[in-house]
Amino acid sequence: MEHALEAPRLERRLVAILAADIVGYSRHMERDEAAALATLSRLRVVADELIASHKGRITGTAGDSILAEFSSVVDALDCAVKIQAGVAASGDDQPPEQRMQFRIGVNVGDVMVKDGDIFGDGVNIAARLETLASPGGICVSRGVRDHVRKMGRYAFEDLGEQSVKNIAQPIRAFRLHGLEEGAPDAAMSDPPLGLASTPAPSSGPAVSMPAPFELPFWDTIKESKDPAEFTAYLEQYPNGVFAALAEARRDALMAEQAEATVPPAPEQDLATMELAFWESIKESTDPAEFAAYLVQYPDGSFAALADTRRRALMEAKATPVPENPAADETELTFWDSVKNSDNPAMYTAYLEKYPHGSFASLAQARIEELASAG
Repeated sequence: MEHALEAPRLERRLVAILAADIVGYSRHMERDEAAALATLSRLRVVADELIASHKGRITGTAGDSILAEFSSVVDALDCAVKIQAGVAASGDDQPPEQRMQFRIGVNVGDVMVKDGDIFGDGVNIAARLETLASPGGICVSRGVRDHVRKMGRYAFEDLGEQSVKNIAQPIRAFRLHGLEEGAPDAAMSDPPLGLASTPAPSSGPAVSMPAPFELPFWDTIKESKDPAEFTAYLEQYPNGVFAALAEARRDALMAEQAEATVPPAPEQDLATMELAFWESIKESTDPAEFAAYLVQYPDGSFAALADTRRRALMEAKATPVPENPAADETELTFWDSVKNSDNPAMYTAYLEKYPHGSFASLAQARIEELASAG
């Protein structure tokens, strides 16, 4: 009996899910597509780098939305807060009609994973929480609130049970204080991670946003290969939105530079150069090249061999070999008897006897040499 093939088992895991979406993006596109796309691209750079620096993973993007997972609930919420701070700061130099804001929802729950994508109720709840957030605000599930409440970093407004689309049971939602305009008063025992601990005004706790020039500063250096520039950023903004990322990039660049500037051991370097020199001349037939090696490396590894080859080549040049191997034995005997003579008459006698002999050109050269020397 044949059995139907079973579908591969889906991976399941418990994660924190961040869902973000631009408020009124269609309206921005209708007004000015080019400006809307440019603004969205800038905000995505801010959000993507913050997600990466908080050990998150982007699992989906669709137009103006972002879906990311984190293994830590604290990292997910800290990242959401810094995204909203960075987005708010980036809009300071824009006309009001071009400014964009995110709504963000954060949930913790069980998800299914397939080909790197996550889906399931945990994801759907995060997306529905996002719709409950105010522009520039963050809305979280009860699980997220319970997880971080004991840390004393954030204060929340309880929105009660919320019935949302495609979720069978109502979900308990909480709005994070201090990010949206008109947020109800609430005390925060400690400021959010990475945000200045400026005392809150009486109207309610206000989250301290990055300095006006922090984002332009970061945009200027983010592609830099100079660790000193990231150090300068950290000195200027030690608790800045991009502080963790700046520190990671600075350390990585310093490690690369340290590795690249380690010089080879002097002995190894010299040995490599000597070997390269020897390899370039070892097949040479010019004694001058072996003499040059001996000048450069008088005590080198190949000094003895170089001297032997130099002497052999010089001796071979001083004792010419007959051009005709079958030279007459009598001619060769005659030449052997005169070849070391200093008397030009001896070479003249050879030429008279063998005007076209194997050593005729050499005999003539010796006559001219002796004449010039005399």
